Amino acid sequence: MLKKLAYAFIAAAAAFVTPAAQAQETIRFAVTDVDGLESLQREFGPFKAAFEKLSGLKMQFFAVSGRTAAVEAMAADQIDFVLTGPAEYVVFKARTGAVPVVGWQRPDYFSQVAVLASGPIKSVADLKGKTISFGEIGSTSQHLGPAQALADFGLKYNVDYKPIFVKRNVAAEAVKRGDIAAIGLNLGHLNSIRKSDPKTGFTVVARGRDLPNDVMIASPKVKPEVLAKVRKTFLDNGQELMKAVVSDTDDNKKFAGGVFLPEVKDSDYDYVRSIYQTIGITEFNKFIE
Repeated sequence: MLKKLAYAFIAAAAAFVTPAAQAQETIRFAVTDVDGLESLQREFGPFKAAFEKLSGLKMQFFAVSGRTAAVEAMAADQIDFVLTGPAEYVVFKARTGAVPVVGWQRPDYFSQVAVLASGPIKSVADLKGKTISFGEIGSTSQHLGPAQALADFGLKYNVDYKPIFVKRNVAAEAVKRGDIAAIGLNLGHLNSIRKSDPKTGFTVVARGRDLPNDVMIASPKVKPEVLAKVRKTFLDNGQELMKAVVSDTDDNKKFAGGVFLPEVKDSDYDYVRSIYQTIGITEFNKFIE
C-alpha cells in the first residue's frame, strides 16, 4: 500500500513539474542602431510577433543606447542575441566571442565617394590633398567602406587626404560651397541627398564592393539547441519573417528585397577586418571613436 502511495505521489509531482519544465524559453534581443525601448518596439514589434509564432520561443526586447552599450550588455550576460552591422560584429567577436547566427542581407549595400557634378573633381586622383567628409565614425558604409574605395584607387587614408566627420546633410552643403571636396556614404544616403535637393547634381568617383551583411549574433552562452532552433526558424520561414521586418517601418526598408542567410560564418567578415587595417586599426577589441 505504501509503495502504491509512493508511486502515486511521484506521478502527481511529475505532472505538476512538467508545465514548468516545458515553459516557453525566452531569448533577450537587442539592435545596436535602435535607441530606446519605444523605438525598438515600433521598428521590430511585427518581427518579434512573427518570430515568436514561428519559433515557439519568446523574445524579450533589451533596449541599448548604442553599440558600446550592447557589447557591454552581452559581456555581462544581459542579452542573448543582437542584430548589428558588419563593423560592429568584428568588435563583438573580439570582445565577447559572439557567434554569427543569420545574415540579414541589405541589397545594394555598398559605399561610394560622391562629388559635385559641376565641380572641379572629376576623378579620385583629383581628391589628393583635399578634405573628404565621412558619416558616423566607425560605420561600415559611411566610413570604412568609402575609405577602402579610395584606397583601392591608391589614396592612403589620412595621408593623401584629410578625413573629417560631419552629418551628411551638413556635408552636402559644404560640398556645394566648396568647403570640402567629397562625401563618403552609401547608396541610400546619396539617394536621400539627391531627393532633398533635386536641383544639385552629385556624381560618384569611387564605388566599393558590396559590403558584408548585417548579422544577428548570439552570446557564446546561448544553449546550442536554442541557437539551432533560431537558425532553423529563419531557414524555414525567411520570407514570412522578412515581410514582418519591413512591414511598418521606413528604417527597415534597407532590408527590402533581401534574404536571410543562416549559413553565415565568421570568415565572411574578414573583408571588414582588412578595411580596419586600411585605416590603421590592427586590434578589433574596441569601437573607433
